Amino acid sequence: MPDDIASARIHPAIGVARVGNSTDPDGWFLGPETPDPQPAPAGSYKDSQGAVKRQAARFRIYGYDAAGRVVREIKATDPGAALTWSVHLANRKGAWYAFNLALDIDDSVNISSPRRNSTETDRGRLVIDPGRKSLNASSGQTVEFTGGKFCGQAVSLGRMHADADGRLVVLGGAGAAKSPQSKLLTSFANNDGWYDDTSDGPVTAQLTLGGHAVPVQPAWLVVAPPNYAPDVKTLRTVYDLLVDLFVDEGTLPAPTSVSFDRDIKPILRRFCELQWVNKGFATHFGFGGPEHFMAPETLRRLSGTGETHQELRRQIYTALRDLERDGLAPMTWPWLYGDGMASKPKSELQYMTLSKLQDDMLLKWVKGDFDPSPWAGFPHSLEDAPVADQPGLLDRAALDFCLADAFHPGCEVTWPVRHPSMYSEPFRVRHRPAGQPEPDYGAALTQQRALASDGPLHAQAPGGLTRWMAVPWQTDTASCRWGYEFNRANLGPRYDPHLPTFWPARVPNHVLKESDYHVVNDPDAGEGAREDAFARRASWLRGLRGNDPKQQLVQAAEEWHKFGIVEVRPYTVGDGKYPENLQVESVPGFDLTGVSDDHNLVNIHVDEAAGLDRASLDSVVSEVSDATGYPPDVITVGYIDKLDPYGEGAVGETS
Repeated sequence: MPDDIASARIHPAIGVARVGNSTDPDGWFLGPETPDPQPAPAGSYKDSQGAVKRQAARFRIYGYDAAGRVVREIKATDPGAALTWSVHLANRKGAWYAFNLALDIDDSVNISSPRRNSTETDRGRLVIDPGRKSLNASSGQTVEFTGGKFCGQAVSLGRMHADADGRLVVLGGAGAAKSPQSKLLTSFANNDGWYDDTSDGPVTAQLTLGGHAVPVQPAWLVVAPPNYAPDVKTLRTVYDLLVDLFVDEGTLPAPTSVSFDRDIKPILRRFCELQWVNKGFATHFGFGGPEHFMAPETLRRLSGTGETHQELRRQIYTALRDLERDGLAPMTWPWLYGDGMASKPKSELQYMTLSKLQDDMLLKWVKGDFDPSPWAGFPHSLEDAPVADQPGLLDRAALDFCLADAFHPGCEVTWPVRHPSMYSEPFRVRHRPAGQPEPDYGAALTQQRALASDGPLHAQAPGGLTRWMAVPWQTDTASCRWGYEFNRANLGPRYDPHLPTFWPARVPNHVLKESDYHVVNDPDAGEGAREDAFARRASWLRGLRGNDPKQQLVQAAEEWHKFGIVEVRPYTVGDGKYPENLQVESVPGFDLTGVSDDHNLVNIHVDEAAGLDRASLDSVVSEVSDATGYPPDVITVGYIDKLDPYGEGAVGETS
């Protein structure tokens, strides 16, 4: 074969696209193709009408020699090349089981998750499956993912085309969330009669070079909700999780050394970068804060291997959560909820920890066992990387901007992805052969059944990854907040309305408004006014009206595209008083006239068993206001089923 190419592989192994409602032909953009892409210019994520642009996933094919070494990228324009892409997306949420908690944790041992839409006997009516679609990479055509239906209503899952070099470009759905039977929204994750147009499925290719067929390792595509803070990474990404998984399984080598710049600094930076999406992190780890690790002098002290600053390194490490030591302590680092989060905590998984590899590297850093030498970093553009590095960069980039915590259920994917049986090799989802039906797991899914050798954590059919997620996703986005208080007796001087938090890197909590950014960036505004503006943060969910969580679910499903997107803006004054780049919320599409910046800041969960009507809940608002000093219009009070995985109300109503 040409160039000694023995086989080929599609990269990224798992691609990630995101929904958007822009109808503009140019209303989309390519997702990250390197772990450190250049920030997009402000205004890049919404069109001129305020609609959200779709994030497209682009797939490339690389040729490998018989020893498994990368030879080159293969393009449809190469002489003698013929390439046909195939994609099979599906949405199986409505036909799957309700989500309460991750079924692989001890907390779920007694949980039995019933089927969604359990009264529907024709389960096929609940699966949106347009079938396998193919595209000749040289045809210049666009192929639509149409033909799927939910309860008789046609639903499009997006489209695909090839770029000028024949690489596959896939756009997901338009962010639709509807109920053909006009059923109510009552739950964060399990709304019977509803669908959305997220999806996932296999990406395959047929390739010939010089008339010879070349075997191609397939890939997978996940179509997820929008990324409302596209330049912020969470503390533990799906990439971090999967590296841990494959190292433990022995399918990836364990790191042999620790580099400060490559391994430690990124962890510390992520603590600091959460300043743009959560006020608690901004105050403590943000610019000018007591633990702003990226401050030049602090960074100098942290990057040295000697004993002089070992105690500083040790104090940072010991501040991190150790489950055996800390259990349910909420304010050890990181201040993020975990897989077992509940209003009546039953386990140490109420809060998250860093990954085992992250912990191991940090411990070596504490001991001074690391390389302080400068590291060049990742290229901002894939084309600037050596060809041998490009497949790995693509695989990492797609997953580095996805959340691994908390899987409650999560944003893009959830807990099944941490099981090795899901993969044929590192990062490659195991495909279920066409025509091989999945077993029927019964009327309810238990932990024992889910983890069984013939359970659902093995070869995947189209829609297999996203079926575990919330339906529709918008209700989960509106429910994943911060600073939840469950026992009103605890409301007092130690109550923090900003912390802990769920997923601020994808679903922001508190943001720097555009109007405050302009004050900060105005040298004539006065130092006091600039400092105040920089410190201010507005509730990202302030556009959701009222103080009833269930009513807000309805609005979120309809108006999800009106939320602002956190974008990078330059600080142009040049005096060093503020960061060179600030991350700023684009102007939301909601009418915010007369709305407090702190609206929905305080989130109070009450037991469903209390049976409180709205008038009674309003009295609770007054009680909370008296206890905290926050005005009633910033307080949300109600039963939130996301926080009650063990209770009767955890699955949501069906009518």
